[in-house]
Amino acid sequence: MSGFTGFSGSAQAMSLVAFSAVATITLLLCVMTGPDRDDLDEFYTGYGSLSPMRNGLAIAGDYISAASVLGTGGVIALCGYDGIVLALSTALSLMLLMFLLAEPLRNAGRFTMGDALARRLPGRGVRVATCAVTIAALLPLMLVQLAGAGQLMAFILGFSSESLKTGCVIGLGALMISYAAIGGMKGTALIQILKIVMLLGSGALVAVLILRRFAWDAGALFDAAARQSGAGDAFLHSGLQFAGGASPRLDMITSELTIVLGGACLPHITMRMYTASSARQVRRSLSWAVSSVALFVLVITVVGFGATALIGRAAIAAADPQGNTAYLLGSRAAFGPDVSTGETFLFTTVTTAIFLTLLASVAGMILACANSLAHDVFAAYARDMTARREMSLARLSALTIGVPAILLATLVQHRSLQPLVTLSFCLGASALAPALVYGLFWRRYTRTGLICTLIGGSLTVLLLMPGTNLVSGSPVAAFPDADFNWFPFTTTGIVSIPAGFAFGWLGTVVSGRRKAEEQRRQYEAVEGWILAGAVRRGN
Repeated sequence: MSGFTGFSGSAQAMSLVAFSAVATITLLLCVMTGPDRDDLDEFYTGYGSLSPMRNGLAIAGDYISAASVLGTGGVIALCGYDGIVLALSTALSLMLLMFLLAEPLRNAGRFTMGDALARRLPGRGVRVATCAVTIAALLPLMLVQLAGAGQLMAFILGFSSESLKTGCVIGLGALMISYAAIGGMKGTALIQILKIVMLLGSGALVAVLILRRFAWDAGALFDAAARQSGAGDAFLHSGLQFAGGASPRLDMITSELTIVLGGACLPHITMRMYTASSARQVRRSLSWAVSSVALFVLVITVVGFGATALIGRAAIAAADPQGNTAYLLGSRAAFGPDVSTGETFLFTTVTTAIFLTLLASVAGMILACANSLAHDVFAAYARDMTARREMSLARLSALTIGVPAILLATLVQHRSLQPLVTLSFCLGASALAPALVYGLFWRRYTRTGLICTLIGGSLTVLLLMPGTNLVSGSPVAAFPDADFNWFPFTTTGIVSIPAGFAFGWLGTVVSGRRKAEEQRRQYEAVEGWILAGAVRRGN
């Protein structure tokens, strides 16, 4: 490999050493900060011992996954303006969580989303359904990160053997399971903090280098990217990403709405709300998180446009049709043809930050699924389960979730992974978002309504998703040679989000007026608790 799209032997060797060092150090951190065997609060929430700044950085770290860095960077590099809107939607999603859901979630829940929903609607059915949707929403994202890990290491280190890629997926997957099982909430939080600091620090330096190459003129950078995109002025206007669809503008709006609602309600994000010791701490933590994500949006916009301006859209698409390598290519191109030792070190920091992003993202998702499985299913079904046994089950659950995820990732690593990312956000927006909004704010909401929301919203997504153009009917689909594309939108949100809310309303109506009034009285008894934290949270 050579030119702007290649990496020198020294950069590859340095990256391999850095990857090994980071994996060793982070695993050691998890061992050192891991909880005692019988301390559930420490495992699930870390005792809320993190300061607002650290907790905010951990939230931002969980929020900015490898799919965000690589996927969003690719959309910016290939589609310009539409990519910026996508990046801004991720920031808006976190603001929605901050202003609407964060404090009620923290007040109502203890360890998991099942706790928050079962606070006023208790029952095993509620907890099992919440656990099932939690796993369904996060498993696709885990597959994306795991499969992307093998591709990323192959791209950076220059090897093409399929067995080596599969070995990377398996090895990294085992490491991620270890993070979740050993470190618990505090261990994964430390990894998230390390990751976000490295990612933002190295990315900001690369963005500065790119702007320096264009005489600190953002307008010149955008104009150069438009010229090199092959799309002209269309690169700087909306519609390029969804061009060719039945309703490009409506498709774009629906996709952004799905990201805003889904991103705010994914369980590995909402579980961080329980790590704050008070409502005030939640607000301060999310202020830090929103600021960090806003900085990330600026960085990835400059790097994405810089990649297109410096090496061209065609070269980015040739390296990866989805543009997932655009962030790395833009970082490499920022240095020019002659790379100094210092610039090689900076590039190594960038690749290590991406590598750590992959590790930390999956560890957080495995932890969220394992916590839900252990606490909402096993502990809820067993009477008088000891804390030590529940923690052992949580660690075993991390293995139960992680091993199938690794095996599935090895099977899907050669397919387009965009449908899996979209599936996770659609499930978050169509099942979890209506459940949380109704469960936290609607007084008459019943247990039947909640079950209908979770199951109905999820089934609607799963029925519509195979018909989208991400699965078939386009060259970059998961099955490019097949064509069963009957749904005219990229995401299912235009149908599944209203359906999720409608199922919840219908289930509540079907429950009958007497049941709804009973639920209203139960909600009023805990309303001050949920909305204002009027009663100190107990066990």
